[in-house]
Amino acid sequence: MKKLHQLFVVLGMLCLCAACNNPSPEAANTESKQASLADRPNIIYILADDLGYGDLSCYGQKKFNTPNIDRLAQSGMRFTQHYSGSTVCAPSRSALMTGMHTGHTFIRGNKEVQPEGQHPIPDETFILPEMLKQKGYTTGAFGKWGLGYPGSEGDPMNQGFDRFFGYNCQRLGHHYYPYHLWDNRDSVSLSANSGQQKGTYAPTLIHKETLDFIEANKATPFFLYVASIIPHAELVAPDHVMEKHRGKFLPELEYKGTDEGPNYRLGPYESQKESHAAFVAMVEILDQQVGEIMDKVEALGIADNTLIIFTSDNGPHTEGGADPLYFDSNGPLKGTKRDLYEGGIRVPMIAKWPAKIKANSTSDHISAFWDIFPTLAEITDTQEPAQLDGISFLPTLSGERQPAHEYLYWEFHEKGGRQAIRKGDWKAVKYNVLKQPDLPMELYDLTKDIGEADNVATQHPEVVQEIKVLFDQARTHSDIFTFGQAGYLQGEGER
Repeated sequence: MKKLHQLFVVLGMLCLCAACNNPSPEAANTESKQASLADRPNIIYILADDLGYGDLSCYGQKKFNTPNIDRLAQSGMRFTQHYSGSTVCAPSRSALMTGMHTGHTFIRGNKEVQPEGQHPIPDETFILPEMLKQKGYTTGAFGKWGLGYPGSEGDPMNQGFDRFFGYNCQRLGHHYYPYHLWDNRDSVSLSANSGQQKGTYAPTLIHKETLDFIEANKATPFFLYVASIIPHAELVAPDHVMEKHRGKFLPELEYKGTDEGPNYRLGPYESQKESHAAFVAMVEILDQQVGEIMDKVEALGIADNTLIIFTSDNGPHTEGGADPLYFDSNGPLKGTKRDLYEGGIRVPMIAKWPAKIKANSTSDHISAFWDIFPTLAEITDTQEPAQLDGISFLPTLSGERQPAHEYLYWEFHEKGGRQAIRKGDWKAVKYNVLKQPDLPMELYDLTKDIGEADNVATQHPEVVQEIKVLFDQARTHSDIFTFGQAGYLQGEGER
């Protein structure tokens, strides 16, 4: 009997083990989902504001260093032919979020809504955070939005983000000591900045919330969109950072701006006596914050399964005392913000993902903001929408064979209207298209002329004709951003 009892005990233990090794369908589904989520990388996309192609030491900057962003490049891949979505803020961000260039994306220009915000991206537009939420990601945006005024259908909290902290309005995002910021759907007053006080430097506060988001979501896949306002005008940094750079970038450039009155901190920039030092101080702050994000994911043990991308929304600006000529901010490129020459739209991009990307590597793959959506779709094993203009560059990140774009397209609705196409090594540019649509296009061979100094259109009529057809095909009609229809240009403004 004792042996029989022992046999039943053994059989019971075997059954128990079998039950543990063969969980119920519900438990199996839960474990499968957890394993699937664990395989998906955290995604951190850091977007600088008006940082030029030559503003990083790893891209050739000589007057100052960016050691943390350089460290990101040394541990990842540096892209040499990456392009922004546009040459100004809102349409560039729209191209990023929708995976469509400015001939197709909904927001194609800067269009103001008073007293705060920009024209909203529609609710029916399917954007990047909404896709990632469907795949189990927690989503957060920190910094500047610019795609829909507070409470509108374009508000980030109505567009797939679980968490938002920062500036809703890109016009109010000109100011580093604002009167308020947005915490999800709540306007948070910054009393230390009342009147003309400068007690709370907004990028510092936003950065703290950014790091807190990483900490809070370390155990689950997250998408973190860090839309910094640095180094967009106005040019200002806390004194303890300014002190490091005063007197080192002479001759200084003084800018006289708006320091009082009804428009103070409502868009116009404040004065700055030391514009050069302020610019370098701001880039130092940006660089330090990138380093702290990298250090945070390392400390949490999630770095190997975290994709970090760093880039800029367009070329270097010239407002508020900014001096791209002094700093050679566009490097070898022609043009600045609002241009569709290379200096206005070619931007630095660095990607780090230890699980996939070879350290200290470089890619000359031609890519643009609208490629981010399909890239993240492929990374997360998601079926991308059919209408996207982008092509996944995951093969480039993985060291595999990469499909190429047929062409890239941009349009800009200010300065008389501008259009550009990059097709292979050819770059075509059309200016003043709203007033003189029949002006001949300019054509440049970027393999020989990266500075776009030698217009070779007359020497290559067959290329001109081929690209002319693409200009006619590249855009669809928009009732809001009509590219020249009477009344549209009234809504434009500098951002």
